[in-house]
Amino acid sequence: MKFETIKKVILAAILLPFAFMLIEGVVVIRASVTQYRDLEKDRQFADVLARGGSIAATEILSEVGATRLYLARPNSRTAADMQQSRVTLDHERRAFYASLPSRDALDEGLVGELSILSLAYSRIVAARSAVDQGRYTGSDPGSIYWYAALKQLAVVDALSPLISDPVLLEKSNQLMGILLTYYGERLITGIGTRYLNHGVSARLPVELFMQGKVMLGEGMDHMVFHSSAPIVRTIVTYLGRSSQVKANAITDAILAGSRPTRAVHDAWAAAQSERMTFLQQKMIEAAKDIHETGENLSMRSHIHLTRILALCAGLLILATLVMVLAAKGLRLIDRLTQDRETLVAELRSAAQTDLLTGLYNRRGFEVAASALLTQAEHGSRWISVVLFDLDHFKKINDVHGHDAGDAVLRQVAGVARQNFRSFDLLVRHGGEEFLALLPDSTPDGAAIVAERVRLAIETAEIPLPSGDVLKVTASFGCAGRANEASNRNFEDLVKRADLALYAAKASGRNCVVSGPTLPASAQEERRKAASGGFDLRK
Repeated sequence: MKFETIKKVILAAILLPFAFMLIEGVVVIRASVTQYRDLEKDRQFADVLARGGSIAATEILSEVGATRLYLARPNSRTAADMQQSRVTLDHERRAFYASLPSRDALDEGLVGELSILSLAYSRIVAARSAVDQGRYTGSDPGSIYWYAALKQLAVVDALSPLISDPVLLEKSNQLMGILLTYYGERLITGIGTRYLNHGVSARLPVELFMQGKVMLGEGMDHMVFHSSAPIVRTIVTYLGRSSQVKANAITDAILAGSRPTRAVHDAWAAAQSERMTFLQQKMIEAAKDIHETGENLSMRSHIHLTRILALCAGLLILATLVMVLAAKGLRLIDRLTQDRETLVAELRSAAQTDLLTGLYNRRGFEVAASALLTQAEHGSRWISVVLFDLDHFKKINDVHGHDAGDAVLRQVAGVARQNFRSFDLLVRHGGEEFLALLPDSTPDGAAIVAERVRLAIETAEIPLPSGDVLKVTASFGCAGRANEASNRNFEDLVKRADLALYAAKASGRNCVVSGPTLPASAQEERRKAASGGFDLRK
């Protein structure tokens, strides 16, 4: 298997499972974040419910009671109690508004109820001013507080559809049921008491009385049908007592127009007062229970947030580890690939390169020459060969030793490589003989290049291992022919260059001799190729 394929397989093995885990982690985190938001929202609603219920059950009633007491007996003590009740209500009201979620989390119905509640509180502020100015002498501002309490109940009721937590929703219905029951009983008691205290000529306000009965019924429905909690069972049990059953019978009789005796009236008033005190206590308990539920939701949301952060941190650590492992794996693969390529290149170089001079050997020259001639088919009309060897090289080995001969060969190869053209191919042809293939070069052009190389060799000073400096010369033979795509055999060209080299040796050495130009025919080339000539295509 190729290393690139191995790299892709390793990357897929590392990244694909991680991608699936990452997608699954993102889905889990999104679900967890949604659940966390729901918990936070319900925690806020629990705080709103607890405060709203407390205001309706305690603070509004405390202020109206303190106000009535001040109007009945105006003195410094009753005035101080009234002022304290006002401060308490205002504090709780500000805390109630501060505990509300952002406006985006509220529906239009709840926003409308909050606007009406604000107007109801504005009426309480105006009533306070009138009481302080003495304009309520002989009258009762209770209806203003009653209206505000009802609107506070409406806000509590409008919160229920926005709650997600089933436990909080159940307790919200409990609180609403107790509140409605209490205020229904309070309305019935207030109207019935005023009716019975005004003598036989008084007229019973049936509509208000029925309104109290309706609120009482709605409250019981909230408790009985929406909850089976102990607090609801306690209320139902209490209302089932004989004294409370008798009070209900007296209430129905009053609604029917009957006027009970004084003793019955007193018994009814006592039972109603006891019932409202009991329900008010249960309202406080329910509001406190909702507040505790909110604290529990807050703790759960914090735990959930911690889990979300831990999950994110775990995914981040996992991603980092995967990236580190992937990077290390890729680096290992790249290193193995580079080592393999280096080894292959070294092996290829060792197979095609002369180890002493660094030039091509014959095998490497055949491959390179074939490729060069193929590339030059469409742009080169000439091909030339330069064959040269060192003069009296055997004498160098005999006098200075083979190490000196090797140093001379390396130095001459370097000089030749520097002075032939960059695209010419140079090969150590054997012993002290070198051959150069010059594409796109006539024999005359090849002779010019050869002369430049000859002069460079002649002027070069070659340091020997012994410390001596030696100067050598070389003889050159050149030959060329027309370059044709059908003719890749140039052994005859080498032979003619060899004859020219022989002529250079015979002429006294250290010179360049160029042989005659031979435009060989295609038929002659095919004949030579068939006879086993030196063919670079093999």
